[in-house]
Amino acid sequence: MFENHLQESFPCTSGFPRKHDIGAIPLADGSTHFRVWAPLAETVAVALTCRECAPVSIASEGNGYFKGTIAEVKQGDCYRYLLDETVEYPDPASRCQPDGVHGPSQIVDPDYFRWSDEGWSGLPLEQYIIYELHVATFTPQGTFDGVVSRLDYLCELGITAVELMPVAQFPGTRNWGYDGTFPFAPQNSYGGTDGLKRLINACHGKGLAVILDVVYNHLGPEGNYLQAFGPYFTDRYRTPWGDAINFDGPDSDPVRHYFISNALYWVTEYHMDSLRLDAIHCIFDFSARHILQELTEAVHQQAKSLGRQCYVIAESNLNDVRVITPSERGGYGLDAQWNDDFHHALRTFLTGDRSGYYADFGTFSDLVKAFSTGFVLDGVYSIFYKRRHGSSSVGCPPSQMVVFSQNHDQLGNRMYGERMHEYLSYEQLRLAAATVLLSPYIPLLFMGEEYIEPAPFPYFISHGNPDLIEAVRVGRKRGFAPPSWAEEIPDPQAEATFLSAQIDPVLHSRGDHALQFAFYRELIRLRKELTPPVQSDGKDINIFADGMRQVLIVRRSHRDGTLLCLFNFSEEFRSVELPPTPGQWRVALESTAPAGTQDTGSAAEHVVEQACIDLAPFAVVVCRHRDSQ
Repeated sequence: MFENHLQESFPCTSGFPRKHDIGAIPLADGSTHFRVWAPLAETVAVALTCRECAPVSIASEGNGYFKGTIAEVKQGDCYRYLLDETVEYPDPASRCQPDGVHGPSQIVDPDYFRWSDEGWSGLPLEQYIIYELHVATFTPQGTFDGVVSRLDYLCELGITAVELMPVAQFPGTRNWGYDGTFPFAPQNSYGGTDGLKRLINACHGKGLAVILDVVYNHLGPEGNYLQAFGPYFTDRYRTPWGDAINFDGPDSDPVRHYFISNALYWVTEYHMDSLRLDAIHCIFDFSARHILQELTEAVHQQAKSLGRQCYVIAESNLNDVRVITPSERGGYGLDAQWNDDFHHALRTFLTGDRSGYYADFGTFSDLVKAFSTGFVLDGVYSIFYKRRHGSSSVGCPPSQMVVFSQNHDQLGNRMYGERMHEYLSYEQLRLAAATVLLSPYIPLLFMGEEYIEPAPFPYFISHGNPDLIEAVRVGRKRGFAPPSWAEEIPDPQAEATFLSAQIDPVLHSRGDHALQFAFYRELIRLRKELTPPVQSDGKDINIFADGMRQVLIVRRSHRDGTLLCLFNFSEEFRSVELPPTPGQWRVALESTAPAGTQDTGSAAEHVVEQACIDLAPFAVVVCRHRDSQ
């Protein structure tokens, strides 16, 4: 009965068992089955904290796994694994850590929560308009339920997909999420298992897809007990955060199974629509079948069996199109990847900052290349890497690239976590927003940018180990130069640093914040009118660039006609001749419309009487031509 139940939950795919067969799994008869991979232990027992009894031994399977069923152990009961009758540890596949990373694991019945999203099957990827948020700083409550209270706000803006920064259990209550040590357990201070499910259920009820940022390249340093169980890590490769995950060395099959099971767990038990894989350039695998390919195929197969659309999106600095090339053509088959080059080209051209990894960018031609074809570093020599870098993305479907003008990394990688409004004028901020939202790619917004949120987004933690805290402080200081600046870096451990990052969306209804919010909302509305927003072959878009005058002209197919998007990236006024048409061009949006006169151009279209459009410095004008005129 137990094996059949597991088989139905996670069916086999690609010749490798995909059943959820690790951790504590409650059974219908009131018992719970436990299974853990612990090849470094001679014996394993389950130490129940809910009753006064000796730990219950579970049997070795002879392959490094131990398993056993214990009667009258159910939802809500807590336990640890006792290894070799000496030390107790939480479950590596714990579904819940109610007392944090050092406490016991809690049994969770996946059928306990009652979903109401039966009619939800997901959204096509090309319809994604992504809003990245950090749960603890998005609302005063800092919880999943707090996010639920602001879903109507996101719907008003026009967002279609919510991306959550990592929520796997991390130490303390303040963290970006990339220090998680229990990949299967939603953060307890955010609301835990039920809180996350309530959020996803509510999102689906409002037509919003949910993307979860997952970290498969490392685990955090505090509360990481996996090394006590087995060779989950390897010293053959190094990441910026320590030893890499063992995806291709001895005993790596169960490690691969662990992380693929995690991906399927989020898709199945939490109804996730997409997974964003953090920093895949730090996932090392030289086996014949790359872990990214195997994981993606498993997710796609599971989605198919569930009758849903689920996607795998990578963050990568490799600029390697193999990541998104179908497996039948020799690639890994992921659905999309973040394109940092787009951000770098846009930011450096507008700010002039060419420090660090911005060194390879800064010209108008870089910006045009990013807008037109994707990667800027596409096999050319890189000043930053001191070698040729990347591969050509020409011909890749635009829906395979996620672009942005801000995100958590591009803010947090700065000394103070300052946002773009610290460097750009009001007009430039609007130009950047339009460049992202009217591009042929999948747009991503970072929480608060839509109304010019003044709060920064610095790096913050709440570790319990004093030595680790100091190591993080020193590491942050070393990341910036000259040394005299380092003393001013916000203390990552200080609660004040975390509190400084909390945003206040109430601002979106006040003054210039409201005008900016209305501008973003109108941009998103116009994007949704494009038919479709992104075509797989990109043939719905024509791009013309005037390098001398730094003007970009984009012609897009509209629901019942054509949109002409005019971008002036120069500090001078520019005049652009409109294409001749049998009807009239109407102005649908002007970024420099007088404040308060027509809701920044979103309320009243007007006919263009002359043959040219005059663009103010850093202006965006969108004209519409209807075929039915």
